[in-house]
Amino acid sequence: MTRKLLAMLLLLISTAFSQQSAREQVQKMLDDQTAAWNRGDLLGFMRGYENSPELTFFSGDTILKGWQATLTRYRRKYQSEGREMGQLSFTSARIDVLADDAAMYTARWHLTLRSGQKREGLTTVICRRTKDGWKIVHDHSS
Repeated sequence: MTRKLLAMLLLLISTAFSQQSAREQVQKMLDDQTAAWNRGDLLGFMRGYENSPELTFFSGDTILKGWQATLTRYRRKYQSEGREMGQLSFTSARIDVLADDAAMYTARWHLTLRSGQKREGLTTVICRRTKDGWKIVHDHSS
C-alpha cells in the first residue's frame, strides 16, 4: 500500500470516527434534554439550548429570538396554571453531522399528557459544538 493511499484511508477512518462521536454526543445532549423534560425540570431541559440572544425558535407562525424568550414561551405553554409538561418522546429521529461543529436533528415529537391526550409534531434542530458542548442554536418545531 502506498503512503498516499494509507494517508487517505486513515483520513477516512478518522472522519468516520469523528462523525460517529459527534452523533453520539448530540444524541446524549438530546437524551439528557428529554429526561429533564420528563421529570418536569424545565431549566434542565433548557441546558440543551445555547444560552444566547442569538438562539432562534420557530413554531407555527411565531419566531422567537434568544434563550430567555424561549424559556418564557415554554413556561407559558407548559408550566402556567392548568398546564403540564407531560411525557416527551421522539420517533423517526435522525442526526446528520454537517461539519465538525454542526449537526442537524430531525424527528417526530410525541407528548402524552396525564389525561391520556396526545400531541405530536415535527422538529428540526440545528446544533453547534460550543465550548460548553453540543447545544441547540435553532429549533423549528410544529
